[in-house]
Amino acid sequence: MNTAHSSDVAVSDVAVSDVLVVGAGIAGLSHAIAAFERGLTVTIIERDARAVGASIRNFGHACITAQTGELLELALVAREKWLRYGSRADFFRVESGALAIARTAAESAVLEELSASRDAGQVRLLTEGEVRAHLGAASDPAIRGGAFLRDDLRVDPREAVGALAAWLAEQPGVTFHWRTSFLGAADGVVHTSRGEFRAARTIVCVGHDLDLLYPEIADEHRVERCALQMARVTAPAGFRLAPAVLTGTSMLRYPAFSETDAATALAVEMAAEHPELLDIVANVMFTQRPDGTVIVGDSHHYDLTQPPFLADSTTDTLLDAVTRVLGVELTVVERWQGVYASSARQPFLIAEPTPGVTVAIVTSGVGMTISLGLAEKTFSTF
Repeated sequence: MNTAHSSDVAVSDVAVSDVLVVGAGIAGLSHAIAAFERGLTVTIIERDARAVGASIRNFGHACITAQTGELLELALVAREKWLRYGSRADFFRVESGALAIARTAAESAVLEELSASRDAGQVRLLTEGEVRAHLGAASDPAIRGGAFLRDDLRVDPREAVGALAAWLAEQPGVTFHWRTSFLGAADGVVHTSRGEFRAARTIVCVGHDLDLLYPEIADEHRVERCALQMARVTAPAGFRLAPAVLTGTSMLRYPAFSETDAATALAVEMAAEHPELLDIVANVMFTQRPDGTVIVGDSHHYDLTQPPFLADSTTDTLLDAVTRVLGVELTVVERWQGVYASSARQPFLIAEPTPGVTVAIVTSGVGMTISLGLAEKTFSTF
């Protein structure tokens, strides 16, 4: 790690660390962990009193098996770290795998092609009965089979990020400053709403708010905001589900599915049979939290600025789709909007706006899946 550049700015009595991380969501914490692992002193600043953004408004699903190429490499690094730090920080984590269900021949063809392309056991085809053993006897009569995605895992998004932060705060050389806004950095001096800090390296992990700090980088990489609608519902009596559940819409979103030859026919079929799902760019999937409730979702809407309003029709469309899968009525406990950074150019972004300052954000819906791996890539660029 290079030492900080000299500066004309008065920095007496300021906090000094090797690395300062902006943002205490999963991307920021991942970079703080990577610095800590290297024996560096770390300061984390976060504008809120706790993480309340995309890192807690998701399924808690590390969708590892459905990635390809570099994303798969990063996801596998992240997988090991989720398990290791889940043990240290003592939060819910489970090597659950994921269940991809097939209700049409086109969906089965995608799963069969993916299974044939992977190492033995990584994508295991399932019979109709094996799928129903997970979902219950009332599940959609159209189910014809599925696949088990071995390497996926789950955490509880409402617990994991806070638990990681609490564990990190107890480690030597790590300091948090909550309710502290980043105002800029240059020559080793970081300006914040609580004064100045000095750091040899500043890593900015602010997700979709990149354009508020570095608009030129956001514009160059076509970073915008993706808003999604999700809900939490009560589970059917006695319902227990370990894996995340993916459907045909998921096969159009995640690269391991969508890059198969069979995905072309599935896209045509989905457009003809379920245009209402494509209209809201749906990824119909669900996961069960430790308290038994089920997180269901989600829709996607892309724009530079997102309105805060939730459309009941969108949530109803998603709930109807999940109801068809499970074969039971669902009672909504909560609804919310998630927002994350998205780019049509790349799934993540590492850039250096000024010497000693690095931007590192995930620009797709795989923040929980790759962030712990992305941090390793970021540090390899220094």
